[in-house]
Amino acid sequence: MESTVTSWNRVELLQIADTVAREKSIEPQTVIQAMEEAIEKAARSKYGHENEIRAEIDAKTGEIRIFRALEVADEVDNDYTQISLIRAREHNPDAQIGDYIAEPLPPIDFGRIAAQTAKQVIVQKVREAERERQYEEYKDRIGEIVNGLVKRVEYGNVTVDLGRAEAVVRRDELLPRETFHQGDRIRAYIYDVRREPRGPQIFLSRTHPQLMAKLFAQEVPEIYDSIIEIKAVARDPGSRAKIGVMSNDASIDPVGACVGMRGSRVQAVVNELQGEKIDIIPWSPDPATFIVNALAPAEVSKVVLDEESRRIEVVVPDEQLSLAIGRRGQNVRLASQLTGWDIDIMTEAEESERRQEEFRRQSEMFIAALDVDEVIAQLLVIEGFSSVEEVAYVEIAELAEIEGFDADLAEELHERAEKYLAVEAAQLNERRIELGVTDEVVDLQDVTLRMAVAFGENGIKSLDDVGDLASDELLDLLGNNSSLEPAEADAIIMAARAHWFDDEELPPADEAAEPAEGESAPSEGPGDADSDVGA
Repeated sequence: MESTVTSWNRVELLQIADTVAREKSIEPQTVIQAMEEAIEKAARSKYGHENEIRAEIDAKTGEIRIFRALEVADEVDNDYTQISLIRAREHNPDAQIGDYIAEPLPPIDFGRIAAQTAKQVIVQKVREAERERQYEEYKDRIGEIVNGLVKRVEYGNVTVDLGRAEAVVRRDELLPRETFHQGDRIRAYIYDVRREPRGPQIFLSRTHPQLMAKLFAQEVPEIYDSIIEIKAVARDPGSRAKIGVMSNDASIDPVGACVGMRGSRVQAVVNELQGEKIDIIPWSPDPATFIVNALAPAEVSKVVLDEESRRIEVVVPDEQLSLAIGRRGQNVRLASQLTGWDIDIMTEAEESERRQEEFRRQSEMFIAALDVDEVIAQLLVIEGFSSVEEVAYVEIAELAEIEGFDADLAEELHERAEKYLAVEAAQLNERRIELGVTDEVVDLQDVTLRMAVAFGENGIKSLDDVGDLASDELLDLLGNNSSLEPAEADAIIMAARAHWFDDEELPPADEAAEPAEGESAPSEGPGDADSDVGA
């Protein structure tokens, strides 16, 4: 009778493990391992915590084995964890020093406290396994849209039941004026999955730009089939959005496909996003064309691109200014987010006034620097010259080709420009010496005399002073005295720091190249004044 009961208990043990595994969507072996750990903990309470107790449950029969792990040692220092080689060979004739022997222990009878302890261990291990399963399942689903039921709402944060896991939509990830109640259905975008002490956290969003892209992919078969691509999305959640689309098939209009018959496709997305207005923009590889499209419905008269700084000036008719900017700057802000360019908008009148002011300023600069009359100065500006350096370094023949100029006038302008630059360079060099800026600073590549004066006026006088700067500090310090790029600023700073490492990294070949006694090493002064200004 006793064997029948024991057999029944073993079968019941496996059935419990299988049931728990199905309910929690984890592996039965994980539940069995949790049971083994629970039995081990109970056995230590009975036999002593100083013992290395191990428990095994046969996954086929449910039989429980409890044993004590003993290390085979030359000298036994701890009777609870070690066994002599002689005694070990009584259990296993092939035992060697360093091996482990499993000494069987009699089965234990779970008391009330031991059973409660075992239950806590099993529940904890099953919960950990369930959390790990949730993390592994959802960590690769970032970027997907999921549907769920609102489980509870606390302080504006919405907890969502996804069926096999819970997720949260934080208050700032909900659309403005959007409210949910327990039991409501919700559709959201998984933007992050993280391990945290309280378990894996799945974060959902209703405001993420990619939510709109995924919703369009669900509504527009051509997007799912990759015939149409969504190239960019910008959103002002709950208010307005712009989406840039292109077609890989010349016969299919990407905008029309996304709008759908009588607007059915775009309307489905609008309804899901609580009435958010959506502008569907044809994408173009040409930045100017794409930016003009993105500013719709405003009309654009002219654009001027600065590709280095990714900034564009857009000129619109006077009556289109408010439409281009949009309410509270919404239209131009979304267009900038969509294209990745900084957009400056001005009216035709403002652009004309600015152009005239720039023309006047450059003309006056040439009149003062080259001592020429207004007509010649204006001709130079019209031909695209914007600095004295350009006049000094351009070919004389090219100057002579300007309408109204001849070879003699071109040569005279060339000479006056060189003379002006030489005088200016001498003045700048005198000023930087007065400020205490060393020759070594001027000798750095890409450093001009004008930059050296700016250094001195800001207390930067030596290589160490330059080396102590960060690149953004150097660029801010120079201001309008330089058109350096960040990479060039970094190169100047690293060149200034080079002497810090001379003792560590100077190779023998360089030491051999030092001048012999009595010889003077060639040195470079501030350099030719003209070349410094032109750098």
